[in-house]
Amino acid sequence: MSEAFTLIDGGDVDILIIADHASAHVPPDIDLGIDRALLGDHIAIDIGVAEVSTLLAGQLGCTAIMGGVSRLVIDLNREEDAPGLLPVMSDGHAIPGNRDAILADRLTRFHHPYHHKITHVLEGMASPFIVSVHSFTPRLASDPAQDRPWDIGILYNEDDRAARIAIPLLEAAGLKVGDQLPYSGKQLNATMNRHAESNGIPYLGIEMRQDRVSDLAGQRRFAGILGPIILACRLAIA
Repeated sequence: MSEAFTLIDGGDVDILIIADHASAHVPPDIDLGIDRALLGDHIAIDIGVAEVSTLLAGQLGCTAIMGGVSRLVIDLNREEDAPGLLPVMSDGHAIPGNRDAILADRLTRFHHPYHHKITHVLEGMASPFIVSVHSFTPRLASDPAQDRPWDIGILYNEDDRAARIAIPLLEAAGLKVGDQLPYSGKQLNATMNRHAESNGIPYLGIEMRQDRVSDLAGQRRFAGILGPIILACRLAIA
C-alpha cells in the first residue's frame, strides 16, 4: 500500500495504464484552504478516469497505476521544476494552503514514489506499451468562451505512432476526436515524456471529455471502445 498511488493488478499483459489525476484524495495532515466541494471538481481530479482505467485493466488483463492524491496536493504530470507543480491557483480558484507548503516534502512523499513505481513496473515488462488516461472539462470557468466539443482527445509529443492508428479507429467508433486537442502534448506531456518518449516505449495519450465518463454507462462505453483500439495500437507497433 502507498498513499502516492493505487496499483490495479489486472494481469500480466505488457500494457501499463497510467492515470496521473485519478484521485481527489487530500491527506488529513494537508490543508489546502479550499471549500471541500471543489474536490469533486475538475481542478482536483480527472473525473471518470479511475473507473475507466480500472475497467480497462480488467478487460485487457494488464496493470494500472493511478495517482493517489489530488493534483491540488501535487501535480504528478509535471516535471519537478515546472510551474504549477504545486498549484496556488487553478481555473480561477485560489489554493491558499499551498502558498507556504514545502515543495521538497511533497515531492519526496508523493511525486518520487509514484514515478519510481511506474519505472519499476515498466522494467518488469519485456515489451511494454503505455496508455495514459486523463479527462478534460467541457468548459473552463476561466475561459467560458472556449469551445471544447470533442468526445476524446489524443495527445503526444514526438512519438505519434499510436496516435495515427487510434484516431481513425476512434472516429470510426462514432467519437468526435481532437488531434492534440483540447491542448497539445507538445506543451504538457511530462509523465509520457519521462517514461515513454525518453525510453522509446510506445504509448497512447488519451483525454476523455469528463461529462462522457461521469457515470457507469459512459465509463463502460468508453472502456468498451478503447480496449480493442489499445490492443490494435500495441499489436501494430510491437
